[in-house]
Amino acid sequence: MKISPKVRMNRLFRNGGCLDVAVDHGVCNEPSFLNGLEDMSRVVEMLVDARPDAIQMSFGQADLLQARPEHDKPALVMRLDMGNPYNASRHRVMWAELQNAADPVLAAVEMDAACVVVNLFMLPDEPELFRQCVQNIARVRADCSRYGMPLMIEPLVMLPNEMRGGYQVDGDAEKIITLVRLATEMGADIIKADPTSNSEDFHKVVEAARVPVLARGGGKEDLRLVLEKSAALVAQGAKGLVYGRNIYQHANPRAVVAALMAIIHQGADGAAAWEVYNHGA
Repeated sequence: MKISPKVRMNRLFRNGGCLDVAVDHGVCNEPSFLNGLEDMSRVVEMLVDARPDAIQMSFGQADLLQARPEHDKPALVMRLDMGNPYNASRHRVMWAELQNAADPVLAAVEMDAACVVVNLFMLPDEPELFRQCVQNIARVRADCSRYGMPLMIEPLVMLPNEMRGGYQVDGDAEKIITLVRLATEMGADIIKADPTSNSEDFHKVVEAARVPVLARGGGKEDLRLVLEKSAALVAQGAKGLVYGRNIYQHANPRAVVAALMAIIHQGADGAAAWEVYNHGA
C-alpha cells in the first residue's frame, strides 16, 4: 500500500497549525547564523522541552532529535539542500545543491522525518542559481512521491546584494505570489513563504499556494513586533510559522515558543501572545 504524504503531514499540523523551529543554519556557512547554535545538544534539549510542533534540521544534526526517547517530541523537518546565497558578500558563482544527489529523500525516510524542505532562490541576475533550484525540486519531488514524503518548498525572493547586503528578503507581494505559484505548480505539499511587506497582502500568497503556507521569519527583531506580525500573518491565512533566530537567539526561547504556539493554536493576537510570553519569561 502506498503511503500518502498526509500521514506524515498529520504529525506536523497538530490541530491544523504548525510552529516549525528552524535550526538548520549550519549548512549556510554564515558565522552570524550560528550565534545561539554553538551547543546543538543543548539547543535540541531546550526545544524538546519548549514543545513546538516541529524542528527543522539538516541530516548531520537530526540524530540529536531522533535519538531521544520521548514519544511526543517535535516532528523532524529535514533540510535537503545547501547553497551560498546567505553570505554578506555576493559570490562570483552562486549555487544550490542537494546534499545527497543520488537518493536525496532516503536519509529523511531513515530518520523518520515528517517532511523535507528545499529552497527555490530568486536572486537578481542569477538565472543559473534559479535553474539549479528547479532541478533540485524536480529531483526531490519524484522521490517524495515514491516515499510518501511531504515536500516543503521555500520560495525566496531576494533584493540585489548592493541594496542591504546579502540574504535580504524582497517583500514585494507580486514577486512573492508569482514565485509561490511556481512552487505550487512544481508540486509543493507545503510552502514556506516570505511575509509580504504589507501583512494585509499575505492572504493573496495563501490563495496562490492552494496548499498549507507557513510564514518564515528572518533576522532577530524586537519580540513584540515579531508577535504582532506573526498574529497578522496567521489572521491572513498562514497555517503556521517557521522561525529560527527569533527563537534560538532569544534569552528565553521557551517563552517565545509558548507565545507563538498561542497565536497558531489558540488564535491569540499580538497583545495576548505578549502576555503569554511575559507569563513564561
